[in-house]
Amino acid sequence: MKSLYSIGLILALACSTAGFSQNPPPQQPPQTPNLPERRTPRQRPSETVQPANNPTVLTERAKIKNEQMSKAPVHIVWLREMYRTIDLEKDNNAALYYPVQPIGDRMNLFTTIFKLLADGKISAYNYMLDKPEVFTDAEKAKFEDILKRFKILYQTQGSGNNIRYIVDDNDIPSYEVTQYRIKEGHYFDAATGAFKSQVIAICPILVQKDYFAGDTTRNALGWIPYESLRPYLSRTMIMTSDYNNVMTYSIDDFFSKGMYTGDIVKTVNLRDQSLAQQVGDDPEKLKLAQDSIENQLKAFKKQLWVQPDTTQVTTNKSGKKTSAASVKKESTSKEQKPKAAKPEKSSTPASPIKSVRRTR
Repeated sequence: MKSLYSIGLILALACSTAGFSQNPPPQQPPQTPNLPERRTPRQRPSETVQPANNPTVLTERAKIKNEQMSKAPVHIVWLREMYRTIDLEKDNNAALYYPVQPIGDRMNLFTTIFKLLADGKISAYNYMLDKPEVFTDAEKAKFEDILKRFKILYQTQGSGNNIRYIVDDNDIPSYEVTQYRIKEGHYFDAATGAFKSQVIAICPILVQKDYFAGDTTRNALGWIPYESLRPYLSRTMIMTSDYNNVMTYSIDDFFSKGMYTGDIVKTVNLRDQSLAQQVGDDPEKLKLAQDSIENQLKAFKKQLWVQPDTTQVTTNKSGKKTSAASVKKESTSKEQKPKAAKPEKSSTPASPIKSVRRTR
């Protein structure tokens, strides 16, 4: 027995030295490789992180579309540039003013512009009275200077180039921006044969009223190129009707479709003068000058197209094709056709009529 015990002890020591054990360690589950996040075929990588309901965030598709729309037409043979003042107190322009403070995802035009300026996504340029706008780095306005000039409360985060300006929604003076100065261009493109108009630049104007002194001051924020605003405004929906609350129009649609109304204050001319400098401050003369410019645009647009010929072939009720001239000739002949004359009554007395009666 002792010999068997010693033999078993020797075998156990040999197995332990060789690396074998009676209880092997538990096996670890195989590690799966880090696979990329699965996306739908129509979903781009940039769209997985950016929320779709944030108008201040652009996707790659929106950037590409804006680059295509920002390309100026090459074959412009006629161009008329002018400046208008848009009054938001008028009913046609009220869609750009409300809501004064953001309600969920809804915000007005100035709140959208202000947030884009705070995030550094667009730039504003200095507004010079009675002078054309200049979009150069030398005329670029700093956002901090705008905040100090209009005495807007703000906080800063970060430092250097990574500094951020945080302004509460209640401190954004959107209720004071009741006017906009826009520059628009009307042009005829010979390549497409189309007469179009588009907004070139936009400038918010803060109308500050002093109810004690009765004075009203208008301060321009600065010129903003519309091509830098277009991709964001195309994602900002507004309500244009009190009867239909479906927000089917964006702010870009509001401008591109010409749904706004504004008074012309200046046209691009050699002397660079406004209408008030040309005709004076008389309201009647100023109104006549504005109407004259509007009529010139309508007349130029009308003379571009060939008027329909009066001999154009039409189809009558019987299905036969006749010309307009023949239809007119037939109608006049029918009108001039004399009526048949009635037989005149004779003046002689009528002969007696014999009575056919049965004689008894």
